[in-house]
Amino acid sequence: MRFNDLELPLKGSCHCGLVQFQVNTSLKDLRRCNCSICSRKGFVMGSAPVDLLKIISGQKFISTYQWNTNIAEHYFCKICGINTHHKRRSNPNEYGYNIACIEGFKMSWIENAPYVDNTKMSLVNSNKDKFKK
Repeated sequence: MRFNDLELPLKGSCHCGLVQFQVNTSLKDLRRCNCSICSRKGFVMGSAPVDLLKIISGQKFISTYQWNTNIAEHYFCKICGINTHHKRRSNPNEYGYNIACIEGFKMSWIENAPYVDNTKMSLVNSNKDKFKK
């Protein structure tokens, strides 16, 4: 089995399983991003139009992280901390989703996911100051 053999809709969850989602598109446009947040998360993402990714259960366990321009929305489970998906700043009509969260996916299937260079999406302001005492 390879990732093209996974049946639609793709089903995914965070590590603890409280947040469950489905994506009604095949794994395509796999990529890594080298912006300041994605380079720290380090996961490989698939792409889907926002109307094709649905939260099935656990909405109350999802927290959102936003920074910089506050356009991108990074979603993660409040319990286990796994980033499941994010709404992109580069295309707010599209979600990137963590392919390691997809049921049946094997990390060994990834041979070479290209980097998308987002280092030029400069920092407009820093949120660090609002957390300092």
